[in-house]
Amino acid sequence: MFLNIIKTEWLKLKNYLTFWLLLLATAISYPGINAIVYYGYDESTKPKNQSGQLIKMLVGNPFHFPEVYHTTAFLSSFFTFIPAIVVIMLITNEYMFKTHRQNIIDGWQKKTFVWGKFISVVLVSLIVTLFYIAVATVLGYIATPDLDKVEVFAKAKYIPLFFLQIFTQLSFAFLLGLLFRKAFVAYGFFIFYGLIFENIAVAFLKLKIKQLGGVDYGQFLPLEISDRLIPVPAFIGRFNDTDYKIALESIDRHVIYSLVFILLTWFFSFYIFKKRDL
Repeated sequence: MFLNIIKTEWLKLKNYLTFWLLLLATAISYPGINAIVYYGYDESTKPKNQSGQLIKMLVGNPFHFPEVYHTTAFLSSFFTFIPAIVVIMLITNEYMFKTHRQNIIDGWQKKTFVWGKFISVVLVSLIVTLFYIAVATVLGYIATPDLDKVEVFAKAKYIPLFFLQIFTQLSFAFLLGLLFRKAFVAYGFFIFYGLIFENIAVAFLKLKIKQLGGVDYGQFLPLEISDRLIPVPAFIGRFNDTDYKIALESIDRHVIYSLVFILLTWFFSFYIFKKRDL
């Protein structure tokens, strides 16, 4: 049954140009943003004068192994909205072309259909994670001249953390697509909510922590839950060492929050599709 689901999902996507173009955009954006920051850092620290050495002393080398895993995960996470569009497309196209109805007519149970989408979201998350690993590895080798003197994989924990962040946020995108059923409505909501509304809400709730009994309720918002899996990298954290340490200590807690959020998201996805008329 599992292989049949994979085969069916593949048949839906293999000739869909938009899907491949969006994956290509993701593959370009990850090395793009990281290369811009890397070359900006490299140019700033090249001068032999005092300013170049001062910058290097202040920020260290964010692309040196093993720190590169953290830095590239953080920078790449700014482009999660691109694979999110892919995932929204996966479900809204089903409603547009009525293929979800055809799957049920062909003998699939409703839960089998949702499992197919779950597998698709996992696979998209894995592909995106592979893009990130490739970028981190290449930049790490470029920026680390003394490989034999460093623990290359000391911060490789950011690989599963990046995957968990991506999968959590793509699961949320899938739920929006399932709820709205129309692609542009779901796209618009996800982008407005993710880029504008939630950022304002998180900042506002941080300002009101004392009034809220010392609890930062912003950390429980849908995207912020997994955003905090990958705090700002060390070269930024150096400027506020106390907050940086707190952010690092909260990672384990947000792993649990993210897993709970994933369970709830897919529970509601199965429930909604089960109850909804085709």
